[in-house]
Amino acid sequence: MGFDNRMFAEGKVGKILFKFAVPAIISLFVSELYNMVDTFYVGRYVGANAIGALTIAFPVQRLLISIGLLIAIGASTAVARSLGENDYDKLKQTINNAFILTIMLLIIVPIAVFIFKEHIITKLGASEAIYPYAESYISIVLIGGLFQSLTVVACYIMTALGNTKITLVATSIGAICNTIIDYIFVVGLSMGVKGAAISTVISQIIAFLFMVYKFSRVKKALDLKLKLEFNFNITKAIVAIGFSTFIVEISDAVVAVLLNNLVSVYGGDSAIIIVGVVSRLSMFLFITVIGISSAMQPIAAYNYGAKNYKRLKEIVKKAIYAVSVTSTILWALMMIFTRPIIGSFLQDQSLLNEAVKAFRMCIAVFPVVGLYYVAIYFYQSIEEARSSLILSVYRQLILFIPIVIVLVNLIGVGGAWIAFPISDLISAVTGFYYIKKAGMLLESEREAYIREKETLNFS
Repeated sequence: MGFDNRMFAEGKVGKILFKFAVPAIISLFVSELYNMVDTFYVGRYVGANAIGALTIAFPVQRLLISIGLLIAIGASTAVARSLGENDYDKLKQTINNAFILTIMLLIIVPIAVFIFKEHIITKLGASEAIYPYAESYISIVLIGGLFQSLTVVACYIMTALGNTKITLVATSIGAICNTIIDYIFVVGLSMGVKGAAISTVISQIIAFLFMVYKFSRVKKALDLKLKLEFNFNITKAIVAIGFSTFIVEISDAVVAVLLNNLVSVYGGDSAIIIVGVVSRLSMFLFITVIGISSAMQPIAAYNYGAKNYKRLKEIVKKAIYAVSVTSTILWALMMIFTRPIIGSFLQDQSLLNEAVKAFRMCIAVFPVVGLYYVAIYFYQSIEEARSSLILSVYRQLILFIPIVIVLVNLIGVGGAWIAFPISDLISAVTGFYYIKKAGMLLESEREAYIREKETLNFS
């Protein structure tokens, strides 16, 4: 087949995790640059209301990429597991179904959003001042959802097959193009928010074309024939595995909608603008945690499929260590340089002061939350979809939403910022408990597997 499986089974765990994690982190970082670059340009050359518009648009964009990641994580985990089991027929069926599902969903959902966009934008918390900017931006970026998601799905599949750099290269191409085209459209041609949206879509199409070129080699190596054959059981497995990732991603959108509506009551458009800046910077911190955790997943899935339980435990320990160290370093840097970083987006000094205080409160206990994300991705890799789903909804939907509603109603906008560290701390403790629980589960499976082998050898 042309794919070397020994890396998953025999390579040094720390080295292979590093090899997968660095491209994953950088590619996630580069992916976030799409929105960050848009925010930078419109904030400096259009105005604060334009940042508010991108804050309103964020849940819609997050919905589209969440669907793409659902399929990407589900398909790549299934591909890695099939690779470990040497089941190439199932591997090829999984890839085929993943692409069909992506095309179907990323055509239907954007059309539905476009039809109901007026009602949706209003419900997302847009004021009369922000609405025109938000409507213009959302109407255009909906076009790019299909191209972005197909790129993500294909790149994750190629990563599961051993190409650790493909996601990094594809997203880098898109982000670099977006930075250049954004400058031309927003600054040079003074096209404002509309120019930023057009730039994003063009960049996504360029990254997609690069992916098509690269995937053609995988297609040839696997003798893969893409066709309209829909296997319900395989599709169900993809969705079951990836659904917890979808919940993690879409939770950000749900929380954004809630925050926009909550803080606008107490702080107006200024509070929405601060939410936008703070949430975008926070994502850069979570990139490290999610990048390492997601990099662990195909390695863990392969070894779980190969029944290599000892190596599986080592993978989780190394992932926890890597997440803890890197997140602590990044957290310290962000706490020290908060003002100059946020100041590059916000020119208004009163807004800047409030945003600095809000950001520092939001990330107060960030270094401990890595345990929670490692637990989510580990449970996905060992086919514990139900537990992974419970963990996925836990931090944002079960904890954060009721906490933020209570605190904002008690003490105003400041309560929104305090709700983040409270939710993160409880989530970290829960993640630690679930990881210990998974260790005991794997030990039971290992003992059962040894007994089964001994029985077969004896007979």
